[in-house]
Amino acid sequence: KAVQQSCSAEHRCSKIEEVKMAAATMKGPVAVEDVVVTFEDQQKINKFARNTSRMGELKNEIESKKKTLQNLQDASDELMMLDDDSLLVPYQIGGVFIGHSQEETQEMLEAAKEALEQEVKGLEERVSEIQQVLGDLKVQLYAKFGNNINLEADES
Repeated sequence: KAVQQSCSAEHRCSKIEEVKMAAATMKGPVAVEDVVVTFEDQQKINKFARNTSRMGELKNEIESKKKTLQNLQDASDELMMLDDDSLLVPYQIGGVFIGHSQEETQEMLEAAKEALEQEVKGLEERVSEIQQVLGDLKVQLYAKFGNNINLEADES
């Protein structure tokens, strides 16, 4: 058990050194103060990183769903321009296409658009919640570490 605690303490020490070195290299020639990184601080940093990653994934998912939504809108617009009401319009359900009347297809497209809009709205709410958590964590971490930590996203 003592060996585990020793290894755990060494692991924390190496993490502290990594954070200090990263902070020094990110901010340039600013002197690094001796700030003790507690377990709780490390947990906050990890939570910040996880939430930042999750927010990026959610934003990508929102972008994808918005593209799909635009495709559904384009299909709906094209469907309205059809002259012949007697034509069966193929509509994909799962892995197969099934012919439906224009009216049925239009209704199905509208239902799909509404469902996607609700999904996008839910995802955007989750992003907003994550942004609030990240803001709170930034305040706490910058208050303790000041210039010794960089929590800004890379714009590369």
